[in-house]
Amino acid sequence: MNTRQPTPGPIPRQARNRITLLAIAVLFLGTFVVAGVLRFSGWRPAGTRNHGTLLAPPGDLRRVSLATVEGAVYPWAPIERRWRLLVAPAADCGVACVKLARDLDTVWQLSGRDADRVDILWAGPVPADAVRGVAFREVRVDPALRAGLPGLDDGASDGVAGPPVYVVDPNGFVILRYAAGFDPGHLRQDLGRLLRLK
Repeated sequence: MNTRQPTPGPIPRQARNRITLLAIAVLFLGTFVVAGVLRFSGWRPAGTRNHGTLLAPPGDLRRVSLATVEGAVYPWAPIERRWRLLVAPAADCGVACVKLARDLDTVWQLSGRDADRVDILWAGPVPADAVRGVAFREVRVDPALRAGLPGLDDGASDGVAGPPVYVVDPNGFVILRYAAGFDPGHLRQDLGRLLRLK
């Protein structure tokens, strides 16, 4: 009497198709589940994080009429896709503003071919011993301008002397704030990402 178990035959074609379909569905839906968990846990890839503080809601300077210290109108002109780095220092800023102007000029120069799409707006005169690169636009100090800059007077609470720097988008919205003493390399990285947006 033969008690040997019969060897299983090949899996039927219909069963193989079902297993394949199930595996594809698990892979497809599994990526959504993992992405959702990462998204709602607050994780973001290092390359997509801003170094500056994202302002929510952003400051709105669209209705602020800027004029240069010479009296010419400085238009927002959104169609030009021009980004602005904006500084509104106190009158007694001193050495901190000299260093800041040099740092901003370096950031501007490192923007390379996109540098012509960036203006550095300085409310009031740039310090005499500071770099006055071609990107600097000295604009008149305006109470409406200062009112549209969130956290402008929080410099003392940041623990470092000097004014914050703001990134203003082409439409006139203030979207990022960099506290006094920030790393210029961080501003350069964030600005580079923004300049790649068309």
